[in-house]
Amino acid sequence: MHCAERPPSSPFSYDSTQYSQFKRHLILSRSHLHMLKRAFAEFIGTWFMVGVGCGSIAMGAPGWLISISFGLAVTLAILALQPISGAHINPAVSIAFMRSGHLEKEALAPYIAAQLAGALTAAWMLGGVGETQLANNVSILQGTAVEIFITFSLMASIYWIVVKSETHVSIAFFVGGAVGILAYFFGPMTGASMNPARTFGPNIVGGFATSIPFYSLTTVAGALLAAEVYIRIYGKKQPQD
Repeated sequence: MHCAERPPSSPFSYDSTQYSQFKRHLILSRSHLHMLKRAFAEFIGTWFMVGVGCGSIAMGAPGWLISISFGLAVTLAILALQPISGAHINPAVSIAFMRSGHLEKEALAPYIAAQLAGALTAAWMLGGVGETQLANNVSILQGTAVEIFITFSLMASIYWIVVKSETHVSIAFFVGGAVGILAYFFGPMTGASMNPARTFGPNIVGGFATSIPFYSLTTVAGALLAAEVYIRIYGKKQPQD
């Protein structure tokens, strides 16, 4: 008795396993492209913020105008980029948002890398102008207290407006205004960094790299303190960024 031979499989025959693998690969590719788009938005936003803010310093602007420049740059960056990446443009903000559940953990490294690269690029274009340093009459202890306080205040204001507002337009003006006000009052003391990337770029290019750990630790500490307060009040959120 002869068994019927199976017809040769067509090169166009349906294979559920191959299809599933292809579909999974396509989803991963789209996910990677989406993350790349978000990271690029963070790069552009941080580049713009450092470029405008430190650019005003390069032009010899008075303190009040420098503060306005930083605040306006933050406002415009949020208006343009918040729908894409959230427009953190600040590693301390990204770290705090990850802690409170507003940013997924796997996005943190790409965000920070993009922010630092954007700040470094802007600083290189400006020749390293606008480094952050403690004033001569400000001690390390005083500088630590100031940077933790102002970064906590900034991050707390971000959490507050995110909870209260339903549009990124109001968030942009509120956060930009907070940056400008804090920079105006505390800039003469510590440079009012509030942002590790803002210090990283100009201080690397300008030859003041030794102060980067100080500003990185104090700003992140202030932002994380605000995150803990948020969690105590509202609880930890599921990442939705």
